[in-house]
Amino acid sequence: MLSIYKNLNKVLICTLGVFLVTANANAQTEKPKWSFGVSGAANGNFFDGTTQTLNNSLIVPTAFHKGKGIRPFGSVLAEYQPSSKWGIALNVGYDGRGGKFDGVIAPCNCPADLKTNVSYLTVEPSLKFSPGGGNFYLFAGPRVGMNLQKDFNYTQLRQPNTDAEFSEVRKTVISGQVGVGYDIPVSAPESNTRFVISPFVSYHPYFGQDVREIESWSITTVRAGVALKFGKARKAAIDAVPVVPVQDLTFSVRAPKDILVRHAVSETLPLLNYVFFDEGSTNLPGRYTLLSRNQAVDFKEAQLQNEVVADMTGRSARQLSVYYNLLNIVGARMKANPEIEITLSGASKAGPEEGRLFATTVKDYLTNVFDIPASKIAVDGRTKPVNPSEQPGGTMELELLRAGDRRVDIQSTSNKLMMEVGGGMMNPVQINTTQADPMDSHVVFTVNQATELLKSYTLALTDQQGQVQKFGPFTKDQESIAAKSILGTNEKGVYKVVMLGETKLGTTIQKESTVQLQTQQEVIQTGLRYSVLFNFNKANAAASYDQFLTEVVAPLITDGSTVTIHGYTDIIGSKEYNDKLSKKRAEQAHRVLENASTRSGKRDVRFETLGLGEDSPSAPFDNNFPEERFYNRTVIIDIISKQ
Repeated sequence: MLSIYKNLNKVLICTLGVFLVTANANAQTEKPKWSFGVSGAANGNFFDGTTQTLNNSLIVPTAFHKGKGIRPFGSVLAEYQPSSKWGIALNVGYDGRGGKFDGVIAPCNCPADLKTNVSYLTVEPSLKFSPGGGNFYLFAGPRVGMNLQKDFNYTQLRQPNTDAEFSEVRKTVISGQVGVGYDIPVSAPESNTRFVISPFVSYHPYFGQDVREIESWSITTVRAGVALKFGKARKAAIDAVPVVPVQDLTFSVRAPKDILVRHAVSETLPLLNYVFFDEGSTNLPGRYTLLSRNQAVDFKEAQLQNEVVADMTGRSARQLSVYYNLLNIVGARMKANPEIEITLSGASKAGPEEGRLFATTVKDYLTNVFDIPASKIAVDGRTKPVNPSEQPGGTMELELLRAGDRRVDIQSTSNKLMMEVGGGMMNPVQINTTQADPMDSHVVFTVNQATELLKSYTLALTDQQGQVQKFGPFTKDQESIAAKSILGTNEKGVYKVVMLGETKLGTTIQKESTVQLQTQQEVIQTGLRYSVLFNFNKANAAASYDQFLTEVVAPLITDGSTVTIHGYTDIIGSKEYNDKLSKKRAEQAHRVLENASTRSGKRDVRFETLGLGEDSPSAPFDNNFPEERFYNRTVIIDIISKQ
C-alpha cells in the first residue's frame, strides 16, 4: 500500500506542477456564470480490508485483502460561478469502483482470484476555489454513491468458476473527495459561447467507502480525467485596483506591569487518562515512568506533589512528570482501594487486535508490578477510540491526529479513581509550585488588521537620548518584546515608538505612540490554579466541566480576587482558526465562573480572559508527542486572592 501512496503523490505533484506552470496563461479570461457539460475519467481503485464471505452461499477458504483496478467514470455536470474566485459544481453519473484483488493460495495449494465490477450512480456536489481568480482551481465536497452493480467473479484452480453477486452490499455510501483542475478555453475570445476543456485529478480517501455491511472492504480512489464545459461568456471587466482602507489600521502599545509577580501556586493538574503508544510497537513507550516491583512498594502519589523544576516557567515539565507516572498512580490507587475496577480500551488504526494488545500491555504492567488482580481489569480493542481526533473525511495532518488515536483509554465508574464532578477525567493530582506570567514583563504592540492590510511592519523605539532600537519585520496583529531587552542597563525610560508598515499594494504607512518603562520589582503572591482539557477541535468541553467549575473552582474565588483565564490549542489546524478556538474556550470558562461567583454574591472580582492559540512562546507544552498536544488543548485558570 505504501508504494501506491508514493505513486499517488507523484501523480498529484506532477499534475499540480503542470497546472501551476500554465496558471497565468488565461488568468484574465472571463468565466461564464453558468456552465454545463460532461466529464470522463479513469478511476484508479485501491482495495484494502478483508473480503471472505462473498454471499450467503459462498465463503471462500482464504480471505482476500488488497487489490487494485482501473474503471471508467462518466458524468453530466453543472457549475455556478458567481465570482472569479469561487463557485459550486454538481456531477451526476456512473462511477466504476471495481478491480481485481491480489491473488491468494487456497488450502488445497490452489491459486485463487477474485474480480469485481462494483459500481455506483454517483452524486458529487463540490465547492470550487480559484486562487487569484485564475483558471487553476481546487475543489472539494461529498460523494453520495447509490449501488448499481455488485457482481463478482471467483476462480480457483480446482473448482468451477463462480459468477454471482456480493451479499450485504451497502445501497448507499457517503464519502468525500478533494482535487485540482485547470480550465483551458478553446473558443474564440470574442465568442458569446465559451467552450472549455478542463483536465482534473481528484482523490477519494477510504473514509465512508466501506462497500458492504459486513467485513471491512474499503476503496481508495484516484481519478484523472477531462471535463468538457460550455456556457454563455460574460464580458471581461477591467479590475479596479483595490483600495486598502489603511485609515482603519490602528496601533497601540501596552506597557508591562510595574511589579513582576511570582505566584506561589497550588496547582490542580487534570490527569489525562490516556496511555499513548508509538507506531509499530506494542510496548509501553520509554518516556513513561515504569517501576520495578520493589519500587512500586514504596511509590506514593504524594511524591509528585512537590515542585520538580526550579525555574518559574517549567509548568510543562512539572505536569508531564506527573502524567508520565499515570500507570503508577492508577496502580497505587487500585491497590489502596481494592474495590476499584477498570476497563482498558485500546485503539489502533491497524485494527482492534492491535488495540487489544495495547490494552493487554497496560494490564500486564499493573498486575505484574502492582499485584492488581487480573479480574479487576477488563480489556477490549477498537479501531478508533471513543473520542477520536481523526474525523471521517479529514485529509489534513492525519499523522498527528492518528498518533493521538493510537492509545489506551482508562475507564472506570469508581469515584476513587475518576472525577465525580464532570469532565470524564481521572481525579487530579495537587502539586505546589511557583510560576510567573512572562507576558507581565513584556511590552505588547497591537497593530489592528495587520494580517489583512500589511505585508509586514517594523518597530523603532527611540529613547530620550536619541538612541534607536529596531525590531521586526513582523506580520501578526500582536507582538511582544521583553522590557528588559529594551531597557538594557537603564532602570527606566520613556520611548517614542514608530510603527512603519508596508501595505499589500506597496505603499507605506506610519503610526506613532509612546511607552514608559522601568525596572520591575518582584513580589510573591499566593494563588490557586486549575485546568480544563478539551477534545480535539472542540470549544464546548467546558459544558462537561460545568459542575467542576461551578462546584469546585468558583467557591474558591473570594471578594476582590483576580481570575486570569488563558485558552490554548495544539498546533493542528491553521493559526487563525486556533486563535479563535482558544478564545472561545477561554470565554466559555469565563462565563461559567462569572455566573457562579455572581450567584454566590462575590464582589469586586476581576476577570482577565485571553485566547493565545498555538503561540509557541506562551503555550504550556511542546507539540512533539500526542500527550503534549492533548495537554495544550486547555484553559488555565489562575485565582489570585486580594493581598
